[in-house]
Amino acid sequence: MNNLPLPIFTHPFRDLGASFFADVTPEAVTHPHWIHFNAPLAAQMGLPTTSFDVDVFSGNQLFEGQNPLAMLYAGHQFGHYTPQLGDGRAMQLGSTQHNGERMEWQLKGAGRTPFSRGSDGRAVLRSSIREYLCSAAMVGLGIPTTQALSLVGSTTPVYREQRETAALVMRIAPSFVRFGSFEVFFYRGQILELKALADFVMTEHYPQCAAAEQPYVALLNAVIERTAVLVAHWQAVGFCHGVLNSDNMSILGLTLDYGPFGFLDTYNPAHICNHSDHEGRYSFENQPFIGSWNLHCLAQALLPLIDDIPTVKTALAAYWPQFTTHLHGLMCEKLGLFEPQHRDADLIQETLAMLAHNHLDYTRFFRRLADFEMDHGAAIRNDCLDLPAFDAWASTYASRFMSEPNSTRMTRMNAVNPKYILRNHLAQEAIERAERGDFSEVSVLFECLQHPFEEQTQYERLNSEPEEGMAVEVSCSS
Repeated sequence: MNNLPLPIFTHPFRDLGASFFADVTPEAVTHPHWIHFNAPLAAQMGLPTTSFDVDVFSGNQLFEGQNPLAMLYAGHQFGHYTPQLGDGRAMQLGSTQHNGERMEWQLKGAGRTPFSRGSDGRAVLRSSIREYLCSAAMVGLGIPTTQALSLVGSTTPVYREQRETAALVMRIAPSFVRFGSFEVFFYRGQILELKALADFVMTEHYPQCAAAEQPYVALLNAVIERTAVLVAHWQAVGFCHGVLNSDNMSILGLTLDYGPFGFLDTYNPAHICNHSDHEGRYSFENQPFIGSWNLHCLAQALLPLIDDIPTVKTALAAYWPQFTTHLHGLMCEKLGLFEPQHRDADLIQETLAMLAHNHLDYTRFFRRLADFEMDHGAAIRNDCLDLPAFDAWASTYASRFMSEPNSTRMTRMNAVNPKYILRNHLAQEAIERAERGDFSEVSVLFECLQHPFEEQTQYERLNSEPEEGMAVEVSCSS
């Protein structure tokens, strides 16, 4: 082990009192073994980057000073309020601080808690690999997210649709407080606890709001803006969360709780990545509306602290212009349009319509656009089903595109259009190898996805679209 000290843990969330959590103890797993350790994240946290004992990342042992708890929260799930949820398979171990930045440690898959609702509190290997890799991918893409410090496997059996093995992810974030953390106290009429939680969040994460004339209005405004920016990032990169219940919405605007997520392959705005979502509530095109809907749930929970419905309505109305403005800017950058013109919004819509009509791959299309000046879109045209429709779009785009300064255009476009994303078929290959005891593909994907915008010739095979019949369905139980 290098000479950095072991982490020192504190527990600020515990100061809120017993109403906010339950004390828990991780349940041991058999034969824990390393699958991957996120050395870059460890370095950022001021931690040793090698030679940790696997037992302290499996829950079989605890670091000195750790004192696990399971957080209480509620939430709206598929549009219906569930009065008590909470950490059913995750345990918050404490927080560490480095260079003035506090990070909470949460072990997912550590066993039963009082909020497990009859489940085993475990996470299976396949879903743990997907979460570990996707959180790394989001960091590489520059999208706000919780992170994963470690991925540990075991021989402990877990029963879902079939017998599988348990795995554990050490999740890291400044906070795991959710919209549902506020909802539970609102619906219980526990206004003192609601206020204590809001004050805690502001003290720890939004000090500018605490100093505002109307602190709880300022807090709501800040969360609305962060959520609008987050959802805009998802839409721009083609990310589908899959289960945007209000308990899966971070108070810090982070991508939280990776379950049945997916990145778009063929562009289809109605795409549903969660095969349990029979009504399409959480389809790709619905995500912006669900972001707004969940913010209404949070605003309702904060209403006893604000006590001013018109002010709350004004705050909520700001979501759409913030989302639209940020998404417009991101999409213009993807198209190589860096000097705004009045018809750019129309061109964005025309581009997406052409993509959907021709069933083009979302990521590959935008990456290839950087070459448009050289090949006039020939590489893209070869993949099109309706050539006249493409040619009409290309003529409009070329006229707009060529009005931009071109000295750094290709570099700037490649810096915002990733070449590599965590496609479902790539994650599935890593999972299938891992289930046979080969974790090498997890490492390959982790390394590649840290630099998704760079040309990485050694990982060229990871730039492939899925072949016909390679579609992978993902559910909440994954």
